[in-house]
Amino acid sequence: MSSNRMRTGRTCRQSGFTFVELIMFVVIVSIGVAGILSVFYVTTQKSADPAARKQLIAIAEAMLEEVELMPFTCRDPDDATASDASVALSGNNCVVGGTMEGLGPEAGPETRYSTTIPFDSVNDYNGFDTNTASPTGILDPSQTLPGPAGYRAVVAVTAQNLGPAATQVTANDGNGRLQSLLIDVTVTSPRGESITLSGYRTRYAPTSPP
Repeated sequence: MSSNRMRTGRTCRQSGFTFVELIMFVVIVSIGVAGILSVFYVTTQKSADPAARKQLIAIAEAMLEEVELMPFTCRDPDDATASDASVALSGNNCVVGGTMEGLGPEAGPETRYSTTIPFDSVNDYNGFDTNTASPTGILDPSQTLPGPAGYRAVVAVTAQNLGPAATQVTANDGNGRLQSLLIDVTVTSPRGESITLSGYRTRYAPTSPP
């Protein structure tokens, strides 16, 4: 009795990656890691923004408050008639005469840091720039409290109507003299970030400084 023996051949195959697959794997992983690192970089970079923004706001608020607290009268506060409403004011209009207030510092010249002829009105701050002032930099008027280095503050004061038409305070009175001002304070950080805070100031009567 004969029997047929059947032999089954099995082919042994090795498992693993080909060289091309390995290269593709390295490329894909590299792209993924680069993406993750870029997210970490942006997150780290942005994490300092709140502190920088708070610094910008603090400087702008301090400067805006300083300007808004200054007198705003028909005539320069140094004028002897500035506090005399009967001379400097006719109804709600400024009587032209004496040293009239205009935008920008008066002759002298008035400066923010002068001990003899300092800024003494809202108008004087128009065009003030800490980068061109002397001394330069973020300083308080007494120059005793130096601020952070590299920051810049610029002030713009412009005539601007205030309020709706029915109750509006116009930029100029009936004699064409300033009576409503828009104050813009722009502060820039060393990294180029900037913020602008704005406020209004109206002329008050009588015309004596506060």
